Amino acid sequence: MRLVSFRSDASSPTRLGLLTANDTVVDLSSALKGQVEVPADMLTYIRAGKGLHAQVASVVSSTSVWPTEHCYSLSSVTIRAPHRPGKIVGVGLNYVEHVEESSRTLDTDKELPTRPVLFSKPSTAVVGPGEPIQLNSSTTQQLDWECELAVVMGTDARNVAEADAYDYVFGYSIVNDISARDQRRSGQWFFSKGQDSYAPFGPMIVTADELTDPHTVQLSLTVNGDPRQNGSAKHMLFKIPTLIQDISSGVTLEAGDVIATGSPQGVGAAMNPPKFLKPGDVVACTIDAIGTLSNPVIEVGP
Repeated sequence: MRLVSFRSDASSPTRLGLLTANDTVVDLSSALKGQVEVPADMLTYIRAGKGLHAQVASVVSSTSVWPTEHCYSLSSVTIRAPHRPGKIVGVGLNYVEHVEESSRTLDTDKELPTRPVLFSKPSTAVVGPGEPIQLNSSTTQQLDWECELAVVMGTDARNVAEADAYDYVFGYSIVNDISARDQRRSGQWFFSKGQDSYAPFGPMIVTADELTDPHTVQLSLTVNGDPRQNGSAKHMLFKIPTLIQDISSGVTLEAGDVIATGSPQGVGAAMNPPKFLKPGDVVACTIDAIGTLSNPVIEVGP
């Protein structure tokens, strides 16, 4: 299933929706009332567990026509970030070509990492599709992009074996790992990557029962329509089961948490000359099995 968080108008609350093949958004909570009790928001739905999802998936698969009073055209609603995760775990240097370009331009090690390189983004960094990425020019002159496949956890995970890792995954989305390259501090990335609006997230979650092999997806990114990144998740150094095993060996991953699995080559810092985001730019991340996450860049004061 393709699940979205949406508002039907500016005054309505954000609700959980099913995005159908003909770009209709179905309000699942109201449409399934009397059949399955579905929470009205994404995070509560994720945390409700596999049993509820299996019930909903069964009803959805057997429904060909939805009552019009529970349906909206995609163009008539506002799509929000799927939810606000408890935590976002980022993975650095997880594609060979990105390791090479980073070693040339960002003073990182030129050798391939032997263990996942991890950092965190706070939930306050999350913005949804169409919401602005905030550029404070008094803080950074090097605002950069990174299109990443996001893993959304469906079950609390601690000390998970690689062989069991996919059992804990709810689905997949997109994160744009926005980074202020000139705000890295003695090798620490939190402020560089964790500022408000530095984690665009969305536009939907494709559930794991639909996207069964996430390493087949293609990732690309454009700035104002010009290509910047193009890569395949098959080239991850550390695949998703390895990431879940490694992170959960010391950090409990909770339902709804997000792992941003790393960026392919093509970041602005590695261009010759380097190019960075500026106010008025529109940066768009696309993953073929998920969709496009597009965000404008605006100037904000200190």
